[in-house]
Amino acid sequence: MTGRVAILGGGVIGLCAAFYCAARGWRVTVIERSGEQRDGCSFGNTGMIVPSHFVPLAAPGMVALALRWMWNPGSPFYVKPRASWDLLDWGLKFWRAANVEQAHRAGRLLRDLIMASRDCYAELVSQADDFGFTRRGLLALCKTQHALDEEAKAAELARELGLAAEVLDPKQTAARDPGIRMDVAGSVCFSQDSNLAPERLMRSMEQRLARAGVEFAWSTEVTGWRTEDRKIRAATTSGGGELEADEYLLCAGSWSQALAKQLELRVPLQPGKGYSLTLPRPRNAPRMCALLSEARVAVSPMDGALRFGGTMELAGLDETINPIRVRSIAAAAQRYYPDLTPADFEGIRPWRGLRPCSPDGLPYVGRTGRYSNLIVATGHAMLGITLGPITGKLIAELLSGETPGLDISLLSPTRYD
Repeated sequence: MTGRVAILGGGVIGLCAAFYCAARGWRVTVIERSGEQRDGCSFGNTGMIVPSHFVPLAAPGMVALALRWMWNPGSPFYVKPRASWDLLDWGLKFWRAANVEQAHRAGRLLRDLIMASRDCYAELVSQADDFGFTRRGLLALCKTQHALDEEAKAAELARELGLAAEVLDPKQTAARDPGIRMDVAGSVCFSQDSNLAPERLMRSMEQRLARAGVEFAWSTEVTGWRTEDRKIRAATTSGGGELEADEYLLCAGSWSQALAKQLELRVPLQPGKGYSLTLPRPRNAPRMCALLSEARVAVSPMDGALRFGGTMELAGLDETINPIRVRSIAAAAQRYYPDLTPADFEGIRPWRGLRPCSPDGLPYVGRTGRYSNLIVATGHAMLGITLGPITGKLIAELLSGETPGLDISLLSPTRYD
């Protein structure tokens, strides 16, 4: 029997890691700051598994675009004005990473990670498809010819990486998804994309873990650490006790940076607040996922409902809802889908979640140099659901002393030391 691993964070990364670790014989305890009935970042998102998203957040041209958007509270990218050294440091690192060479390296790795994670989902589905996994592809919808030309360039890059991408005119776009009228100049179809219902995925994983004997410590925060000889000996919890384990996994999403600082580790992160609106019984709905390109809004049909999600708001650990951001999502939906009306969004309760964003757009996955029994797995930004299973599998390989199945050197949590 392998030893005990303590997993700090009960989001999709933590649950997937617990699943693969338990399958290898580890005794697993998951520590989660929220209660069992929670609605964090892993729950209200659009549930997409997207090989099309191989371009990292820190992409060439993104700095200029962000500067145009950042002062407009209704734009896809917004920085809430505040005095923060961490935000300034993150911004400088983001600027340095937004270059062609880094984007190419990151793109190849993200492609490999996403396709491997897609295979993991296929395996989970073969065991029990209880989370609405659907493989119908995604349409990147463009209102303008300029946006379509830009998406066509992305399609060309995708094909160079061996991904399926097809540029469509308005008629071809309508033929791919005739269930709803679209007002667009065209689209790019990424046929390998898929989606699921994230709430169902999380509940499914929790049930699987309970059957495997995984222990959960709900409503429990880690407040400190006891360390000795380059090892973590115990984590101090909000209940006043200590949790001892052989190995520790830090995957607490946007709260990971504060926990890392307690251990004198540098893991630059910014919480990127996203929002979603879910129409429970839409009168008209697409069958395929979509990305409303200019608005940066994702569209995901799930369980008969229709979810719109988007925006990136850097406002720190602030979970309040900005109604301007919410209205921008509803307005974008109506521009691309003209049969939708303001009445469709009346009374819809918005969801928000804080996505942990690294400066270079790549997650942190790997061991640290300071502690021999600590692994960090955070910074997945908008790709938490997409990369959850492969991240969990890689962590289980690292804990077992194996060479990971993919080269994850670019993901090192020490890359900013």
